Amino acid sequence: MENKSLTYRDAGVDVDEGARAVELMKQHVKSTFTKNVLCELGGFGGLFELDLTGYKKPVLVSGTDGVGTKLKLAFLMDKHSTVGQDCVAMCVNDILCQGAKPLFFLDYLATGKLQSQKIAAIVKGISDGCLQAGCALIGGETAEMPGFYSDGEYDMAGFAVGMVDKENIIDGSQIKEGDILVGLPSSGIHSNGYSLVRKLFFDKLSLSVDHFMEELGCTLGEALLTPTRIYVDVCSKVMERFKIKGMVHITGGGFYENIPRIIPKGLGVEIVLGSWDVLPIFEIMQKLGNIETDEMFKTFNMGIGMIMVLSPHEATEALRYLQGLGEKAYEIGSVVNKSNGVTLCR
Repeated sequence: MENKSLTYRDAGVDVDEGARAVELMKQHVKSTFTKNVLCELGGFGGLFELDLTGYKKPVLVSGTDGVGTKLKLAFLMDKHSTVGQDCVAMCVNDILCQGAKPLFFLDYLATGKLQSQKIAAIVKGISDGCLQAGCALIGGETAEMPGFYSDGEYDMAGFAVGMVDKENIIDGSQIKEGDILVGLPSSGIHSNGYSLVRKLFFDKLSLSVDHFMEELGCTLGEALLTPTRIYVDVCSKVMERFKIKGMVHITGGGFYENIPRIIPKGLGVEIVLGSWDVLPIFEIMQKLGNIETDEMFKTFNMGIGMIMVLSPHEATEALRYLQGLGEKAYEIGSVVNKSNGVTLCR
């Protein structure tokens, strides 16, 4: 028997394909660079110079998240250019809730067999998200792990860092009875609840991603893969002009778990059903799945991806301002003097 020398490629890791992936993604990564980035792609660490102009007591705010089982849709459709934006959105929308301006982002990609074109498509989505958020993609890791992930599958996580002046941190502590909840529309399901989504559409109803749905005006797969909206631009404009007391990114846990995270003890909120346009995808799911309203609000964003809490006067002015920007925004409820978390009202 020939005693052939063993290589890393024999073990399932293709270093050359990894190098090709880096070359393909370079243009996308560099498109996010700001004047603060002091490094090139491929260094051991990302360098970002802080500009503290206008900050009295700068505070760094960080957040990390992934895309979850929404990635299964990308695998089914073999479309990988949008889930990167989901990853960015889940991180930057979270740190935005404390008033932070996103500065930079890092990603982690892990796959069983590295395919350079697919990785480049994913990174393009990440870069698109960073451009929307106004932050730089300054580093990341692509891990090829044969035998760990199924063929054609991958996982992804991200990490964002932003900055806010200490006196401008938004923490909900000033929220009081009578304050108004202003909701901003979501682009769709965003990146939460996909285990239930897949259970309903693919297991219970046996539909395919190519199934065209007239109510949506597109295929089921296209609707489900719609990327998470990034709220940095619009919320930053509101923060510059109005006193936002609290902000809520409606992610896993829906309304019931996320809103109480910023509401002071002894207070609750009442959400007025019918005060905004619920997206058709949620109405379809509730009807076809015979899902209780409470379960829907406990799992999904129901068409509202970000909530701002303002005083009544500020809320009125902010809604008028947002309308002037061409932005849909809704008064969806108020803060009440009850320790009962979130109540749905009609």
